[in-house]
Amino acid sequence: MLVDFFLHLKARQLPVSTNELLALLEALDARLVSGSLDDFYLLSRALLVKDEALYDRFDRAFGEYFRGIESLPGFAPEVPEEWLELAARRHLSEADRLKLQKLSYEKIFQQLKERLAEQKERHSGGSKWIGTAGTSPYGHGGYNPEGVRIGGDSVGNRTAIKVWDQREFRNLDDTVDLGVRNIKVALRRLRRFARKGAATELDLDGTIAGTARNGGWLDLHLRPERHNAVKVLLFLDIGGSMDDHIQACEELFSAARAEFKHLEHFYFHNCVYEGVWKDNRRRHSEKLSTWDVIHTYGPDYKLVFVGDASMSPYEIARPGGSVEHWNEEAGAVWLERLLTTWPRAAWLNPLPEAHWNYTPSIQMIDQLLGKRMFPLTIDGLERAMRSLSK
Repeated sequence: MLVDFFLHLKARQLPVSTNELLALLEALDARLVSGSLDDFYLLSRALLVKDEALYDRFDRAFGEYFRGIESLPGFAPEVPEEWLELAARRHLSEADRLKLQKLSYEKIFQQLKERLAEQKERHSGGSKWIGTAGTSPYGHGGYNPEGVRIGGDSVGNRTAIKVWDQREFRNLDDTVDLGVRNIKVALRRLRRFARKGAATELDLDGTIAGTARNGGWLDLHLRPERHNAVKVLLFLDIGGSMDDHIQACEELFSAARAEFKHLEHFYFHNCVYEGVWKDNRRRHSEKLSTWDVIHTYGPDYKLVFVGDASMSPYEIARPGGSVEHWNEEAGAVWLERLLTTWPRAAWLNPLPEAHWNYTPSIQMIDQLLGKRMFPLTIDGLERAMRSLSK
């Protein structure tokens, strides 16, 4: 069919080549479009027409050749597996959700051990076994007020207390072009200028005074460049629910890079534990000990956390509460150690401040920070900078 279509285009004086036809065949073989004729029209026009002036000629030739045809032959409709899983997912009313019983932290892992020993096949839509699209505490794609997500992506409930899956996070871009210049203006409230280093900047007042004292002979004076001497440790929550706030965090990160000469950043997920990292691509192989960070940077640094603080309360209060690994000490213990080392601290939360009272973990973090949690807004940034300046 495509060979005849190719020859039809040539007959209508369209300069199509064999290479372009082969590219179209490869695109169809890779299933870049469905059997829809509209999709095929857009694909073929993008690959075969090299000049916008020829669009009208191509449209007329396309209409002549495919008149009366509604879909491409040979494209059987395929239903993706994830669509089937979504269809199988049980739609629960708010009353149904409230009926689901929360298990204790210990009971969840005891039952999981039993299910792993007993289960022999795949399950979907149930309430007991490890599976998908059900109300069981184990699996993914369904709903349970507290459970262990095993494989699969989050469907937005964000009620898992542990995740058994190796997830990859992306580094925040510190070169992004800021959409809101006021972020940099707000950060400038945290400034303490100093002149250190090599004398490379012209000291105009000193040069004028020196020249006058020298009887008119030029006496050039240089001085070190003035820069912001404030030192900042930036801890950034990455992945999971923070994916909703990537743009705001990248704008903040880029502004902080430009504003603070002494800035060190570290990533964590949900809560800080015994390890942090600087590169998300190597977070499993190049993790840094939190103890090493505490012993590396002096008490003159200011500590800033960025995160939505939305997690299971177990992640803050209990050993083993982390969703990704077994932590020997609770997250609250590590937060208190960081705050003891750097008492001038603030937490920036991208969630609207009006929503904080509905999430227990946010209230717990705010208490640990001594009520120094601020919204990631211009007003919130200014309040945070004033708090850090005290």
